[in-house]
Amino acid sequence: MHVTFEQLNDFFDDTNEDIVESFVGPLNETFDEFEINNPQRISMFLAQVGHESGGLRHRKENLNYSAAGLNKIFPKYFIRAGRDANEYHRQPEAIANVVYANRMGNGDEDSGDGWKFCGRGLIQLTGRNNYTAFAEFMEMDLDEVVEYLETPDGAAMSAGWFWDSRDLNKWADEGNIIKCTKLINGGTIGLTDRKKHYEEALHIFGG
Repeated sequence: MHVTFEQLNDFFDDTNEDIVESFVGPLNETFDEFEINNPQRISMFLAQVGHESGGLRHRKENLNYSAAGLNKIFPKYFIRAGRDANEYHRQPEAIANVVYANRMGNGDEDSGDGWKFCGRGLIQLTGRNNYTAFAEFMEMDLDEVVEYLETPDGAAMSAGWFWDSRDLNKWADEGNIIKCTKLINGGTIGLTDRKKHYEEALHIFGG
């Protein structure tokens, strides 16, 4: 089952048509690769990536936080660590290297891994471990994957790879949006918005 430009443009009605058009082929290739091949699976996938990517508009994590934002969102790395957030105010690269250091396969703050492997794709892959696993799947090296993830092809395919790695087709078939959201997000952030998108997608894509 494939989706058309007209269907996607109807669903992503707040997104520039050129962006929507650039994703028609990549999304259909992703659906073929990972058996996202019925209305329930397609609707759940598009509802989730629609929320995660701001309607296909964002392919890279925005880490441009103010000092106040850092203390509120990442208190573990700033307030509790006794670190002065003002020194990182609106410095995305430095912020990424702090908050993603020494986890998800990344090296320490000085390694630069936090920034190199920050969130990219429609379902943002984050961390050296995820990048490495996806690179192996694509038979690419890590530097190639970093660039690939910010293209429509890479953004869509990586979302499909993540989807498949969490067996999300199973939960999509059951219409279990809470389970899908938890497996993607780690919690239920944005659940109301995801539900709204899901109902819209079922109407457009034939569920």
